[in-house]
Amino acid sequence: MEGQFMTDQGLVRSHNEDAGGVFYNKHGQLLAVIADGMGGHQAGDVASRMATSLIEEKWLDAEQLNSPEAAENWIKLAVEEINRKVFEHSLVKEECKGMGTTFVVAACTSDFITVANIGDSRCYMLSESGFKQITVDHSLVNELVRSGQISKDDAEQHPRKNVLLKALGTEQSVIPEVFSLGWESKDRLLLCSDGLSNKVMDEELHQLVSTDEEIEQIEIEMIRLANARGGEDNISVIIVMYDSPKKDGEG
Repeated sequence: MEGQFMTDQGLVRSHNEDAGGVFYNKHGQLLAVIADGMGGHQAGDVASRMATSLIEEKWLDAEQLNSPEAAENWIKLAVEEINRKVFEHSLVKEECKGMGTTFVVAACTSDFITVANIGDSRCYMLSESGFKQITVDHSLVNELVRSGQISKDDAEQHPRKNVLLKALGTEQSVIPEVFSLGWESKDRLLLCSDGLSNKVMDEELHQLVSTDEEIEQIEIEMIRLANARGGEDNISVIIVMYDSPKKDGEG
């Protein structure tokens, strides 16, 4: 099992408010996380980096997760605590008032994955049954699509496309979407911020994540594409492979 985080400022933003990483606990289980911060001044990067570093700290100290129920409970408690700490920080630091962050996290074991998300940073899965987004965006336009008020095509150009219905750290408590799935050899996960998913179509992401290239090369190409189409936002991506491809010279 191997994963890699990559982030890029993009071509327009003055700084990068995305954060994330790939971390292993002492039992070799992998945690992938991406956070896309928001807020005045540079408070967005404070929120996203706080959320990432807090869950990394907790994961490095975590016991082995032997069941989906244990993993879901661990993530729920972790998100609850992290949300509270980010929210409290926003109350005591004037420059951080109103800050928050999206949050998508995947805990990966050899038998199952447990995924949680808040906001519109996404997790996709590539498996024998195809490639699909497995998280649900907590955004205004997605709610309009789900209720039948606008089409998916309309959503792409909607003037309020970036309005979130839920974020981490903006309120005293938040409830993430948490679920578990089985996975097996050759399956892959893709986590990303909307700086990627707003610019690169799902079909293109599918094509790229399905190649035999190294993780780093796939992510470089994804970021290049997003920047070639304007790069107005920060771009972050993680690919997790259940089986890592053999490198040259390996048996």
